[in-house]
Amino acid sequence: MKIIIPMAGRGSRLRPHTLTTPKPLIPIAGKPIVHRLVEDIAKVSSEKIEEIAFVIGDFGAEVEADLIAIAEKLGAKGTICHQLEPLGTAHSIWMAKEALDGPVVVAYADTLFRADFKLDMESDGVVWVKQVENPSAFGVVKLDENEVITDFVEKPQEFVSDLAIIGIYFFRDGQKLYKEIEHIIDNNITVGGEYQLTDALETMRAKGDQFTLGKVDEWMDCGNKAVTVDTNSRVLNLDKEDYSTVNPNAVVENSLIIPPCYIGDGVVIKNSKIGPNVSLGNGTKVECSNIDNSLIQENSIIANANLTDSMIGNNAKYYGVSRSISLGDYSELDFKSHEA
Repeated sequence: MKIIIPMAGRGSRLRPHTLTTPKPLIPIAGKPIVHRLVEDIAKVSSEKIEEIAFVIGDFGAEVEADLIAIAEKLGAKGTICHQLEPLGTAHSIWMAKEALDGPVVVAYADTLFRADFKLDMESDGVVWVKQVENPSAFGVVKLDENEVITDFVEKPQEFVSDLAIIGIYFFRDGQKLYKEIEHIIDNNITVGGEYQLTDALETMRAKGDQFTLGKVDEWMDCGNKAVTVDTNSRVLNLDKEDYSTVNPNAVVENSLIIPPCYIGDGVVIKNSKIGPNVSLGNGTKVECSNIDNSLIQENSIIANANLTDSMIGNNAKYYGVSRSISLGDYSELDFKSHEA
């Protein structure tokens, strides 16, 4: 089986964090979003993952190497494909068209999920969905009495279904999807100037392919700062046993750690209270601070702070007061110096 991960978007809603790090590489509980995503897919599939094709923008050689390493950790070949223009969901998949062969999973790298089922490899296709309270904000599916999809509806203004498409799909025959996307692009079939995957899905359905549901128990968004911090907390709590102890290479002096927390390699914590629901990336130093429900990345310095519901990037410095903040990579805020 092959996996295609379209992830060329700018991640503008998660700025300033995505100005220096592509959103799918933002760590959640110490592991990049895209790494967790492919692991989640592997857990529901009985098939060996042969290749993971990452569709990216101009992210640079270091990011490309990181993605190849993620694939290799799962025993798969990593392939880098480029989408340099935002021409739609179908177009992003088309950039990895060489991988559209045999069983294929397409997963957009801005969401995480948990599911308690095994992927039906005999189905023509599977569309992952989650029941939501406000379906007008999502693409949704309509079903028949056998829970086979009869229609794909984009952001319905009147209620037709509350089963939202979360952006993960399985195709038993990737060549069928290849032909439909090729037809869309060759004939310039667009919506709002973009080539849409739902047009290909609807054509495949009309030709007789039956799409069934992959229902998820947890659907966790990583679209902006608030929901990313919440997703970090949810992952920590879903895997409490994994986050109940402190990394043996961390230094903790005169401090209280309230699990679940992710404490990375080389973290130093002094005279502080950390947790619950906190991730501290490798090499981060915290002193004389209280932190809960927050996501702090690598090699940052936090001192004299009371932080909650906060997200701080890599190599950042924060000296300060009580607040919920979003501080990007290589940034510094020093409220004590302003008070002096």
